[in-house]
Amino acid sequence: MKDRGKKQRDVVSWSGFFWCTLIVVFSCVLFTGFTFSTFHLLFGEKFQPVLVFRWQAPSRESISGEAPVTRSISIRETVLLPDQALLFLNYPPSTRLFTKEDLDCVYFSANSSLKQKPLYVDGDDRDSQIVRCPLYPRGFTVSLALKSNGENITAGPTHSWDSLVYEAMIDRDNTTIVFVKGLNLRAEKISNSSKFECVYGWDFTRPRYLLRTNVVSIAQEIVRCKTPLSVLSSPRRMMGNNSVKVSIRVKGRGIFHSIARAGLHSVQPDPPARKEYEMCVCTMLRNQARFLKEWVMYHAAIGVQRWFIYDNNSDDNIDEVLEWLSNANYNITKHIWPWIKTQEAGFAHCALRARDFCEWVGFIDVDEFLYLPSTLGLHDVLQNQSRYGYVGEMRTSCYSFGPSGLTRVPPQGVTVGYTCRVGVVERHKSIVRPEALNSTLINVVHHFHLRHGFKYVNVDKGVLIINHYKYQVWEVFKEKFYRRVATYVADWQNDQNAGSKDRAPGLGTRAVEPQDWSTRFCEVYDSGLRDDVLRIFAKPESQILPWQEEHEEHEQHLRTRTKGKHKGFFYDYVR
Repeated sequence: MKDRGKKQRDVVSWSGFFWCTLIVVFSCVLFTGFTFSTFHLLFGEKFQPVLVFRWQAPSRESISGEAPVTRSISIRETVLLPDQALLFLNYPPSTRLFTKEDLDCVYFSANSSLKQKPLYVDGDDRDSQIVRCPLYPRGFTVSLALKSNGENITAGPTHSWDSLVYEAMIDRDNTTIVFVKGLNLRAEKISNSSKFECVYGWDFTRPRYLLRTNVVSIAQEIVRCKTPLSVLSSPRRMMGNNSVKVSIRVKGRGIFHSIARAGLHSVQPDPPARKEYEMCVCTMLRNQARFLKEWVMYHAAIGVQRWFIYDNNSDDNIDEVLEWLSNANYNITKHIWPWIKTQEAGFAHCALRARDFCEWVGFIDVDEFLYLPSTLGLHDVLQNQSRYGYVGEMRTSCYSFGPSGLTRVPPQGVTVGYTCRVGVVERHKSIVRPEALNSTLINVVHHFHLRHGFKYVNVDKGVLIINHYKYQVWEVFKEKFYRRVATYVADWQNDQNAGSKDRAPGLGTRAVEPQDWSTRFCEVYDSGLRDDVLRIFAKPESQILPWQEEHEEHEQHLRTRTKGKHKGFFYDYVR
């Protein structure tokens, strides 16, 4: 009996141990779940365990050099422009970048899918590469797939372009400059900042986890925000695709969608005593690669030292041309600026980038050439104005040139080919001191607003003028009907502001060539710049210019041999 009682007590003891163990395990599970939920509430992200290797794991990219596995790459965000979709890729470290040949644009609907080639792949940085896809049909969504295996790339959120915070940068005073489409504010006017608020975070749909700061100033499409100290004090929050986003809240209406990340721009709190370059140039362009060599090489010869190219969705061979110029020791950099009708914002962005390097910056287009008709050089003109500390901007008048009797693009370039212009000046362009710009960065393409104490001067036409080859042969000119780049300028396909000086006189809203186009806008024969270009750049025997393509050099040589004995040949040729 004693043994049986002892055995029974042993059985009861093991049973109690089992239930006790079960309760402890269940309590641990509950505690662990509560802990993970707490992490999720505190940090807004799911906590996921990560397996850590003591040695480096092998790369997922194949040894044969094939494209990386798509599971490691995603589409961070998509922006829908009126004529195409921008897909921003998110790469992990040590992954090679895709090219246009690696990808297909894929369009999905409820019942079908389509594939098209990308228009272009922009960028050579894993934090900023953009794939541009054709605009997809109504009812479809766009993504990407790898050509090698057809595997789809995971897509992130999609944003409409008409209401979006699209760029941001931290200025040297630690404020954040925010660029916004959809504010619809008046040109050249400072707006009431109390109606707006700046917000920082990773997910703007969760207001509890956002940082809010005051708007310092707001004008046109540019907002200057007070940057939170927690953002400034943590460099990791301003690096790469995981950096904190910034957006704008319209009080009483809501927060703008945003793809803008508050990256640190300038590490110099004060302007350098002496800038590296005396004269720089900033331009915004689309599909102007064939004109770039002439524009850059000419301006380098007169004293321009650095070029900032803001590329507005080109799909020509601009990268090849820029590489050629860079290899030829021209200090030229391309900045991807895919945002349509934002030239004023782009120029403000460029002014901030150039400020630490350039004493003066000219804001001109690729069809505009600075011309010095007197014996003074560009350095002399800049030095003369630099003596006056209050001069912050030089406004230079423009002469608009017409087709000059031509029907085809002149092979020797615009400066030699077009020699007939209108009689009076049209508008002006500016060369500015970036340090003199107003903190609002207000500009209307042709000039900027300046800080208190600075003034602009009008440069005498006999000293410096801009030859604007505005009305070129129809093949080139008709591209202006595609879209104008300025925010406050109506596209020519619209009836708005039909009488504006920005439009070509006598043209309507359709790109239809008038019968007399080649002879229009010809009131004054002006060969001043043409003569200087031929004297400075042309080879003595062939008259070949350095920006002419190699295959054209041979053709031009043949023309010279057959017609070179004719007196005044070059005058007849360009006419």
